[in-house]
Amino acid sequence: MANMTNTVLVTGGAGFIGSNFVMHWVKSVGSAVVNLDLLTYAGNPENLETLEGDSRHIFVHGDICDAELVGSLLLKHRPKAIVHFAAESHVDRSILEPGAFVRTNVLGTFAMLQQAKQYWLTLHADEKHAFRFLHVSTDEVYGSLGLDDAAFSEVTAYAPNSPYAASKAASDHFARAYFHTYGLPVLMSNCSNNYGPYQFPEKLIPLMILNALEGKPLPVYGDGSNVRDWLYVEDHCSAIRAVLERGVVGESYNIGGNSERKNLDVVQTICDLVDELRPDASLGKRRKLITFVTDRPGHDLRYAIDTRKINRELDWKPALAFNEGLRKTVAWYLERAAWIKNVRSGAYRDWIQKNYQERASK
Repeated sequence: MANMTNTVLVTGGAGFIGSNFVMHWVKSVGSAVVNLDLLTYAGNPENLETLEGDSRHIFVHGDICDAELVGSLLLKHRPKAIVHFAAESHVDRSILEPGAFVRTNVLGTFAMLQQAKQYWLTLHADEKHAFRFLHVSTDEVYGSLGLDDAAFSEVTAYAPNSPYAASKAASDHFARAYFHTYGLPVLMSNCSNNYGPYQFPEKLIPLMILNALEGKPLPVYGDGSNVRDWLYVEDHCSAIRAVLERGVVGESYNIGGNSERKNLDVVQTICDLVDELRPDASLGKRRKLITFVTDRPGHDLRYAIDTRKINRELDWKPALAFNEGLRKTVAWYLERAAWIKNVRSGAYRDWIQKNYQERASK
């Protein structure tokens, strides 16, 4: 049987974080990437247009739940690692359609782990030792913090509060179990809210940028006091590489941006940046577009990440301060009219209508 190669298999590599990671990997590492993505509403091949014609990027349109496909890709390409991003990730969607989150996040992760185990068992001893399965998860599995509580650490008890968080918690438990039960060399990471280029426009930051640009209402849940830690996506990609290359198997690593902000503060800063970078006298100050809407069910108050473990053990810290990263992000969206037009499919417009416009203003 052929030996293990330097190829990595990435799931969900046409999505927001996955596509940034694939481009980061090809540019920084240079070895081949097999990119498995089902191209659901948030998976966009245009995210990867800079890799068009690059033989190091091998795109496969397929489902992580398709065990036969996953198994065949592993045996064909003999990767040294799997980086598992593929997930349904939007809390509001999980409230309306929880079944899709169970299928992708729980059953899909189980299928990936099972096929990875079977492939790993075919490897020679030194290859088994070198192989890695990196399961990428979220800080939302830990539940909600009070404003004065200590940040989430790797030993914080799980307490998921949304169907999305519950599905990711279940997938985390399966990943951990495959390490402890079968010895599969699993690594885990739990990250805070990502932002940056190529994020689907249902998420807070791109939604607010585009609505502010177009003079549309800026819907903010509740009174906007919910707090999130923000992580620039390129920093997340560098952290994942650090975990993959230097992490201890069986361990989990929390990845954060050390940038806690209230949602309202984030939206107001976006308004100011759009005013500066794309002024419109007919609209005036974009802050007047902020509209408070009924809060979503079970909305967690605060997330915060304690990054001391990854700082200490893997020598990783975020490189970009939030204000700088947000300015870069706003500028990116303002300059990508064609990408925005193409990503705004009927599914996207239907989602915005269902989730925000049907909510009564407070």
